[in-house]
Amino acid sequence: MKIAAVSDDGATLSQHFGRAPLYVVITVENGRVVGKETREKSGHHIFAAHHHDVVPEGRHGYGTGAQVRHADMIETIADCQVLLAGGMGWGAYENIKRYNIEPVVTDVKDIDQAVKLHLDGKLKNLTELLH
Repeated sequence: MKIAAVSDDGATLSQHFGRAPLYVVITVENGRVVGKETREKSGHHIFAAHHHDVVPEGRHGYGTGAQVRHADMIETIADCQVLLAGGMGWGAYENIKRYNIEPVVTDVKDIDQAVKLHLDGKLKNLTELLH
């Protein structure tokens, strides 16, 4: 199994999926971490100056071109089964699920700690952090 963690610095989870420049990809075999690599996340520069389109319910990430932008960002982690993030818009969350990747939004900052909690079945998916 591979777990992707969206990050600004390679050590902590980013609070914003769209703006973060990196993925830390953790490879797990038999419940143990056996590898870790950093991958550049395409599309992050677009969101730095991009205003979110918002649907009437106040949810971000559904505007014109959002699915294409999300697909570009997700392509880099298509081999992963889980994505950990500190926050993201509802549109990104739903698009990630369409790629058979389980998005998990958490307030745990440290990537290694979040991965351990996930593997132990103790990492809660805090969808209230979605915007």
